[in-house]
Amino acid sequence: MFSHIMVGANSIEESKKFYDEVLGTLGHEPGVIDDKGRCFYFTETGIFSISVPINGEPASAGNGSTVGFAVAGPEEANAWHAAGLANGGTTCEDPPGEREGAAGVLYLAYLRDPAGNKICALHRVR
Repeated sequence: MFSHIMVGANSIEESKKFYDEVLGTLGHEPGVIDDKGRCFYFTETGIFSISVPINGEPASAGNGSTVGFAVAGPEEANAWHAAGLANGGTTCEDPPGEREGAAGVLYLAYLRDPAGNKICALHRVR
């Protein structure tokens, strides 16, 4: 469904360090900086990217927005969460753990990146 997702950053270097570590726990290579200073993480199914806003204004997190990353299990979600906290992220929502709802039982871990964007590691338990 999606070709790419781009989130805003106030410091590409700070955000790249954060995402290199967080996405590295999921087996992804470090991001690639293009000639415009944007950072891209390429996968077979899509692209995740970070960019300083082109309008020159500070980056801002979308109220109600979350970018979710699929993980293989709770251990990977916990490693993802720990890497984020160790690299400039902050925890948000409830602590990592199982939650049950309309989508079934999910294992979720939430973070805010250095620019305040809300991200989530999600594993479908059942």
